[in-house]
Amino acid sequence: MTAAPEIVPDTQYRGVLTVLPPTLRDLALIARFDRPIGWWLLFWPCAWGLFLAGGTSRWGMILWLLLGSIAMRGAGCVYNDIVDADLDARVARTAARPVASGAISKKVAWIWLFALCGVGLIVLLQLRWEAQVVALGSLGLVAAYPFMKRITGWPQAWLGLVFTWGAPVGWIEVHGFDRLAPLGLLYAGCWAWCMAYDTIYALQDREDDAMVGIGSSALSFGQHVRAGVTALYAMAIACWAAAVWLVRPDPVALLALLPVALHFAWQAITLDTADGLSALARFRSNRFAGGLMAAACFVVGAAGQL
Repeated sequence: MTAAPEIVPDTQYRGVLTVLPPTLRDLALIARFDRPIGWWLLFWPCAWGLFLAGGTSRWGMILWLLLGSIAMRGAGCVYNDIVDADLDARVARTAARPVASGAISKKVAWIWLFALCGVGLIVLLQLRWEAQVVALGSLGLVAAYPFMKRITGWPQAWLGLVFTWGAPVGWIEVHGFDRLAPLGLLYAGCWAWCMAYDTIYALQDREDDAMVGIGSSALSFGQHVRAGVTALYAMAIACWAAAVWLVRPDPVALLALLPVALHFAWQAITLDTADGLSALARFRSNRFAGGLMAAACFVVGAAGQL
């Protein structure tokens, strides 16, 4: 049990893992419950879509979306570990993952996957039917994602479609299929944001990815990672500003985006592309960036109802 904290090098809850029985610990690890940054990144676009659409009083729905984000992020990670077990075993950072190491069988992993999906189904039933249709539309994207790194040097571009799908769900929960123009711009900005932060995350694995022969935007950008990340963050802010303008055409409303824009600038300026710890810290800081963007969407969405 004393060695458990080292099972996953970047786990954030090593002390908690040591007190769990081995099987429960392994199930928590493959669902990434020890690393909450993932479900925060999945949840924030849900909140942005709901708030910017004017659903600023629907706190019950926010809690449902948070629960769904935790469950479905866990399910996605379990599926990814099942599909990528052979690749994970060949990468230093992921070789100790329970499925890759054989600590958890694929059969048990599939059972755990369906259990998490059951929680997601309960959340799905809380949505209006239009939002249910949109949420189900993400399943094909999710199923295809683990294979993208095998066929493209830009798998983060696909992840940007998958991991920000909550923005359309949140928006359509309020408006149905009306007023889609602001949503399109919001989603485009979310895509750029996700691609930027996952490029930063992928800096940790550049050497291993190159050795194994799988794609990564951190590799594809080459010596221009900082420029690529900066451009993607600039695209995110530009798209979000356009979405905000369509909701509330007031220059003052655009000021709500200033804090998150400054945070993105800090990330890009201080990122050390040769330091995995620097990359991990800036990647994780997007939980805070998501909160800043949620505050902006809340302010603009509430003002748009006046």
